[in-house]
Amino acid sequence: MPPLTLEEGAELLQVAQDALRLKIACGECYRGTPVHLSLHGQGAAFVTLKRGGALRGCIGHLTPLGPLYLAVADCAVAAATRDPRFDAVTKEELNDIRIDISVLSPLETVVDFSLIEIGKHGLYIEKGGRQGVLLPQVAVEHGLDREQFLSLTCRKAGLAPDAWKQGAVVKVFSAQIFQSESL
Repeated sequence: MPPLTLEEGAELLQVAQDALRLKIACGECYRGTPVHLSLHGQGAAFVTLKRGGALRGCIGHLTPLGPLYLAVADCAVAAATRDPRFDAVTKEELNDIRIDISVLSPLETVVDFSLIEIGKHGLYIEKGGRQGVLLPQVAVEHGLDREQFLSLTCRKAGLAPDAWKQGAVVKVFSAQIFQSESL
């Protein structure tokens, strides 16, 4: 999928906002159809919800499961209602929620760890049936270097911090990020 324009990103943010409001305030599912045809193409995405700068939910898919706009709508609702780390977002919280959408590139297997770029690459690590994912912005937000980013992704997968050196499958992806202000 080619990079999205700012207008397409704004429409994708509107899809996420509409899906959240419909589900949380009315109990209904999103049924809209975006104007931009590029949003109808297959796409993988993560939706991150924040409230007051703190993480409130994050759910996504590493591979396309259907049209990008539907993936974003589904992930927005899932991040608000099914992230096991948090209670569901309430109607009263909606106006304080900020949405970040990360539209993902395809995964690429890492052959040289020195080529992992902080701020550009997100990580997917898998070993022994365990897997962990961190978006590119996580390393920047937490001031991580390459090894710290790899180790944190291993820990997220429930692996030893050095599993990336011990035969784990390591893949990278990039993300085009669109951020809303509060709903």
